[in-house]
Amino acid sequence: MLPVIAIVGRPNVGKSTLFNVLTGTRDALVADLPGLTRDRQYGYGRRGGHYIVVDTGGLVVAPSGVETLMAAQTERAVMEADRVVFVVDARSGPTPEDHFVAARLRRTGKPVIVAANKSEGQDADVAAGEFQRFGLGQPVAISSAHGEGLTALVEQMLAGLVVSTAEQPDLDPDAIRIAVVGRPNVGKSTLINRLIGEDRLVAFDEPGTTRDSVHVPFERDGHRYVLIDTAGVRRRARVEGAVEKFSVIKALQAIDDAHVVIGVLDAHETVAEQDATLLGHVAERGRALILAINKWDHIPPDQRDHIKNQLALKVPFLDFAPQHFISALHGTGVGDLLGAARRAARAALKELPTPELTRVLEKALEAHQPPLVRGRRIKLRYAHQGGKNPPLIIVHGNQVSHVPEAYRRYLINTYREAFKLHGTPVKVEFRAETNPFAGRRNELNARQKQQRRRLVKHRKGR
Repeated sequence: MLPVIAIVGRPNVGKSTLFNVLTGTRDALVADLPGLTRDRQYGYGRRGGHYIVVDTGGLVVAPSGVETLMAAQTERAVMEADRVVFVVDARSGPTPEDHFVAARLRRTGKPVIVAANKSEGQDADVAAGEFQRFGLGQPVAISSAHGEGLTALVEQMLAGLVVSTAEQPDLDPDAIRIAVVGRPNVGKSTLINRLIGEDRLVAFDEPGTTRDSVHVPFERDGHRYVLIDTAGVRRRARVEGAVEKFSVIKALQAIDDAHVVIGVLDAHETVAEQDATLLGHVAERGRALILAINKWDHIPPDQRDHIKNQLALKVPFLDFAPQHFISALHGTGVGDLLGAARRAARAALKELPTPELTRVLEKALEAHQPPLVRGRRIKLRYAHQGGKNPPLIIVHGNQVSHVPEAYRRYLINTYREAFKLHGTPVKVEFRAETNPFAGRRNELNARQKQQRRRLVKHRKGR
């Protein structure tokens, strides 16, 4: 499971800026979900490895109104975290609010790293030294806005944690890991019951992590699966009456641990910002995805086309994901989901031979050439596979920095149809060809210049 880093502190010390730096985003992602304030932000950390970052709302001494909710959610994020980054303002020095936050963090017993932000232009030891009185270890002087001190912070923040630096391992042919995600009350519990609760299934519980993530192995028709439950512990004896609780952290960890994600939507509701944000995380991590539109049996036939059109408008970036219209309660369409999961997993990990990739590229170029750039044609010469899960295709050529995004999408769709890569994102990257004789030419030019200089000196000497 990916480790979790929580960023806390009083308001306006630069927590969101640090969040954006760690996640490599310009705007912090917002999870607007029931029970969560808009001040809680989630993302995948990219600096120093792969992990989950949670940006929390500011803590104040005497909260009131929405501040009370922010404080409660901040404490929950701290308890779920493996490490806490306590951000303070190096310009203002320790304040009473900082001392209040430090006292709260000491009581949790969590490992805390104090980050003295906005320390640009100051001596690092002086900027951080004032905050040693918190008793939380040696502070790290940083400037999130200017990128100073971040390497030292990340090294201390991730020390001793198991941080992934590579993609998911290849798929075990005997077990496909499936995560079921979605907002509360969309029917995840009922769907999970349908997937693991039938008599012909073999299901049992395995202990999860301290954050109560449960992996449920089961078997159907000779195929083995592992269901990653994102709604908490679900003993089979208690699953019917389980209270639906949604944790963004659990969902992000499950997405990262899965081969395939089943995103559950309620057919009676429009696709909300919460749905788009959560499913956007699936696409960001490159996971294979199946959309299960639940409660379809209660939708009048004359309204079904309208709902399908709304799906296309609200989540156009999920055009690769097959849509299954189901009724988890009555079982309609549920039986097709596991077959779709197998196909999506195979597509995500498919071998794509270089000769075939290049042939598909040549046919695509014959059908539709890239545009001219300053009167010169963009030339794409050959392609090869650069990775799996999701499939990554590297296209080599000249002037590739000018390839329009629309042409990239055209190639993605072409490769998807040619290799039946349905259910998984497909990535296409362009790389400029290097001239193998460029170094020799530069060396020859240097020799010619040196000879000319010698000739000039010789003539002057005469």
